[in-house]
Order: sequence, then C-alpha cells, then structure tokens
Amino acid sequence: MRHTLKLPAIGALTLAFMAPALANDDLPAPVAALTEQGLTIHGEFEGPAGLTGYGASHSAGEVAIYLLPGGEHAIVGTLVDAEGNNLSEPALDKHVRAAQFAEVWQDLEASHWIGDGNPDAERIVYTFTDPNCPYCRQFWHEARPWVEAGEVQLRHIMIGVLAADSPAKAAALLGADDPAAALHAHSGEGDEIEAGPQSREVEEQVYANNQLFDSLGFMATPTTLYRDGDRVDRVEGVPSAERLEEAMGSPAP
Repeated sequence: MRHTLKLPAIGALTLAFMAPALANDDLPAPVAALTEQGLTIHGEFEGPAGLTGYGASHSAGEVAIYLLPGGEHAIVGTLVDAEGNNLSEPALDKHVRAAQFAEVWQDLEASHWIGDGNPDAERIVYTFTDPNCPYCRQFWHEARPWVEAGEVQLRHIMIGVLAADSPAKAAALLGADDPAAALHAHSGEGDEIEAGPQSREVEEQVYANNQLFDSLGFMATPTTLYRDGDRVDRVEGVPSAERLEEAMGSPAP
C-alpha cells in the first residue's frame, strides 16, 4: 500500500506549513458551510462533467469537495471514472499537498544525516536510522546494489528511540571523525559503536532528528522517504522487494 504524507495536525505529520486557506467570502454556500464543520479549503479546481472541485483538509486527512451545477449542493468524497481511477488524488496533491511535500523535503535536507554513497547520485533517499535497529542494518544491506552502483545516495538521519543508549550511539556515529566509515563499519560489518561522550552540538543534532521523527508521526525504524514525481512517499520498516525498487527508483542494477 502506498503511503502519502499528510498535512500538519492531521495525524501522520505535524508540520509548521500548510497550503493557504481560501476565505469563506469567496466560497459557495454549501462549501462555506463545511468550513463551519471543521474543514479548511485550500484550492479550487475544475472537475469533470461541469463540476467545480475544492481541495480541503480536516483533522483526519484530506478530502475533495465537488460543487454540483447550480451551486446549491456539494458532495464530499472520491470521484472515480468508468475504469475506477481515482480522480480526486491528483487534485489533492496539487491543491493541498504540493506545498507540504516541498516543506517535508526541505526538513529532511536540513536534518543531521550521514551520507551513504555517491553525493552526486541522481536519486536521494532519506531513512531514519537507529543504531540499535536490526532492520535498519538489513535495509542498509538491501540497498547496496543501488548505492554501490552510484545511482542512489542513502542519507541516514540518525535517531535514538529504541533503547536507552540509542541517542548516545547515534551521537557517536554523527560525531565520528569519518561518520560514513563509522556507519559502514556499524551497519555493514557489524561493529558495535561505542556510546562515548560527544559535544553538546552533536547531542542536540540527535535530539533535533528525534523531534523531526516524532513530528512526522513515525514510529517504525527504518522509515524511508523518497520522491515519486512531485510527491514524497514513505515506506516504514524493511521494504518489500517491490517497494524497495520504488524507493530506489529502479530495479537493482
């Protein structure tokens, strides 16, 4: 199942940015009435068969609203065509999620990560990694074909959430003289990292990474994020073979 990142204060993610809301004065009466029930309207779009659509969000997710001809009634839900294709998702991506996708990616770029692979690789993949997570090590190994071929740089956002010494181990990896080599030894060769004292700056980097992980509503390690066109998708835990190819952007080289 594909996971789509959610908007701020909508369960899966909590971000400081949201697409701007349309003023109620600019909305038809049925749509304005829905805002009184807790919906926020972010954009208007042209739907099929003469319908006017609106991208909206609420406390549990995003939803499309379709204004019927005449402007006196509206339908809330998913519009499909004769083949069962979901026509609402692209509109929600454009009018509700697009700005949020960009904001998520900026937050990932600004986090504290260890680069694994070619920094000039065409594809960048972020993954939240706890030093005590065996599944993170498994994912490290399964990503080797793409990383070693230079096609993907895997950026490990080091967090400490699984065990009492996880934050200290994450800090030791981030604070190593050669973090990439230290992570390679730890994840690839099975060398346990020593949880020694680190600078306050490095400890704060781990704390900030933990805060980002929590703010995005994630619970599993690894959680991996990647671009799919204009979208940002995620996979929690060790990806299946199919999802691994999706995350890496191609079959194994």
